Formats: sequence, C-alpha cells, structure tokens
Amino acid sequence: MRTVLVTGSAGFIGFHVCQRLLADGWRVVGLDSVSPYYDPELKEARVAILRGSNRFQEARMSLEDREAVLALVEREAPSRIIHLAAQPGVRYSLTEPQAYVDANVTGFLTVLEAARAFPVEHLVYASTSSVYGLDGAMPLSPHRGGNHPISLYAATKKANEAMAHSYSHLFKIPVTGLRFFTVYGPWARPDMALYRFTRAILAGEPIDIYNNGQMVRDFTYVDDIVEGIVRIADRPAAEDPDWQPLDPDPASSGGAPYRLYNIGNSQPVELMSYVEAIEEACGRKAIRNYMPLQPGDVLSTWADVEDLIEVTGFRPQTSVRDGVKAFVDWYRAHYNV
Repeated sequence: MRTVLVTGSAGFIGFHVCQRLLADGWRVVGLDSVSPYYDPELKEARVAILRGSNRFQEARMSLEDREAVLALVEREAPSRIIHLAAQPGVRYSLTEPQAYVDANVTGFLTVLEAARAFPVEHLVYASTSSVYGLDGAMPLSPHRGGNHPISLYAATKKANEAMAHSYSHLFKIPVTGLRFFTVYGPWARPDMALYRFTRAILAGEPIDIYNNGQMVRDFTYVDDIVEGIVRIADRPAAEDPDWQPLDPDPASSGGAPYRLYNIGNSQPVELMSYVEAIEEACGRKAIRNYMPLQPGDVLSTWADVEDLIEVTGFRPQTSVRDGVKAFVDWYRAHYNV
C-alpha cells in the first residue's frame, strides 16, 4: 500500500484531500499542528472523520519542528508529499507577520529538507492566486506576472515558489506549485467570506462588504481544487526541454523538474452576485454594510487554466450557485441551524 504525506490535514483543503486519497486507496499520513488561528473544534471534527479510516495515521506536530518532521518522513517513507499546511489569511498578516514567516517559510523549508533527505517521486505544494497582486492582465497566467504581491501572506507564498525551484534545481526533486483561486465549500474556515456571510445572514446580523462590492473573484469549489491536486500529483514535474534562458518561462524550468499551475474555475464572478447566491441558499436577505477596500485585497482574479486542462484533461466547472448551496446545507447541518 502506497503512502502519501499530507501536511495541513486538519485544515479546510487538506481535510478534503485526505478524504479523496483515502477513497482512492492510499495510506495517508496527515500532519497538522491544529493551531488556534481559528476554532480548533472545527479542525478536531475534521480529524475525527479522517480517523474513521484504518489507513489514516495522524501526526500532530509543527513543521517548524524540523527533527520531528524528518524523523516522521524517514519512518513513514511516503512516495509523495502534498504540502497544504500554511498560515492563511491576508488581513491577519498585517498584524501577525511573524506567524507567516514561521509557518510558510520556515515550515516549507522543513518540507523541502525532508524531500531532499528522503527523496519522493513528487512534492506538490499550495501556492495562491494572491501572488498575482497588482497584475491586471486577465486571465492571470503562471507564464507571466506574479511578481508584485501586495500582502505578506502572498509574499511568503511567492517565496515558496522560489525556494521550490532552487531545491528542485539543486537536488532534482520533482516539485509542482498550485496557485489556488478563492477556494470555498463545506468545512471552510470561519475567517472566509462565505462562512462569515452565511453565519451573519442566518443570525440576522449585518455583513461587511469591502470596496462597496466592486470586486471580482474566480471562486473555485473545493472538490474542483481536490480533483486538480490529485491529478497533478499523478504527474510528477519534469524539466521543460523547450525552456529558454534568454526568455525564461516562470511556470517551468530547463534545469529543474519544476512546474506551476493555476487551479481556478476560470469563470470570474462579481462579489455582489456571490452575496446574492448566499442569500438565495440561506432563504433570506443580507443586511449589507458597505466598506472601503482593505489593505492587501486585490480587485479581481481570473485563472488561466489551459495548462491544467492540457496536462490533466480536467476543467473545474462547479457553479457558484451549486457550490454555495452545498456549503450552506453543510453549515445548517453541522451547526444545527
């Protein structure tokens, strides 16, 4: 039975990835520190579900604990690592920057060192659409841009991409970064807009809508993200034989088995249309409190996913209406609302 190490297994996306891998027959080692960034009870509820499989093994530790992580990887000998652990959130990075350097930079270094010391067939890690920052050429493509992030969270993820390339080049580790676009769905984090809006609407409380609602997002349902991760994990990165050092493609490399992909719905939606979908699913109107644009927020995102489609044959396509309804149904059931 083949083993995969998933970091961030108690997190929103990591939980869903573990469920999918277990369903596919993998033995899953789930690493998570269960940090108190948001309600640990939600993380514990996810882990409790994963423990229902005899092919899931929990490893509760911090990625900053280098020796413990290296010992775990040596002992479990995973054939793949899917690295999803991170300190998320744009606004929190304005007040707690050190948490992002510790978890996202130091933690990722530990993962790279583990893959160096105990080679794996593929290391797949989460990046983010936030790295595009000030880029305005839509749709956003990994073949250009991504050099002007406007939050420390995005900057640490951009650093991950550079770190991954250097380790891939030096030690020939097949490594693929995935830039996720505004992921949503059941078991989402409480700090995410969909969770906050749903909770407030059902409680009859106002919701804060930033930039007066004048924003566009490429909302991507979590099952589509998971499908993309699993399919890419099956295709280890390789050196690009057509890569040109005088005209370097940032999404691949001629000297390293390294790739970058977007995973997004590629159907950008106006924020107010998203709010209306939540209202419809909740069966009531929101009390809207319009606010100015917040520091670190980008105005619009739209994923170019042609590479993902070409390599995997998969195109994310869950509609916002269907995805939002699935979340609200989960929220009502989980919290007995």
